[in-house]
Amino acid sequence: MQGKIIPDIVERMNIASVTVGDTILTAAKKMADAHIAALIIVDADGMLIGIITERDLTQKVLAAGKNGNTTIVGDIMTANPDTLAPDDSARDALELMQTRGYRHLPVAEDGKCVSIVSIRDLYASVKEALEKDIEETQAFVFGDRYGA
Repeated sequence: MQGKIIPDIVERMNIASVTVGDTILTAAKKMADAHIAALIIVDADGMLIGIITERDLTQKVLAAGKNGNTTIVGDIMTANPDTLAPDDSARDALELMQTRGYRHLPVAEDGKCVSIVSIRDLYASVKEALEKDIEETQAFVFGDRYGA
């Protein structure tokens, strides 16, 4: 798993976002419509200032008995989230996510979010690398690449 976050794990993309003043209901609808589990919070200049996840909606709004029509994103978001750089390694991302308990990490460049990497993306990369290692080991053991 030697790849860089971009382009080996995820691609650059237009990231769904909301602002601190948007309601939780707006954020939840945007997440549901896009079939995503995390949203980036941006300021007026499009700079990354936070993140909100499905877990935040469940624990900080629903379980807390808050009203999604009146609670705003700024009240529950994770401000100044840890980020990855496009050139960071998949291994570094996986270690950070594992040690801090994250499922999603923004990939930022010059203060703007250019992608989000999820634990699922990293697991897929690990699985692919392991399958390749197994194939190479089998080829070595059974002589497929060595004329045996």
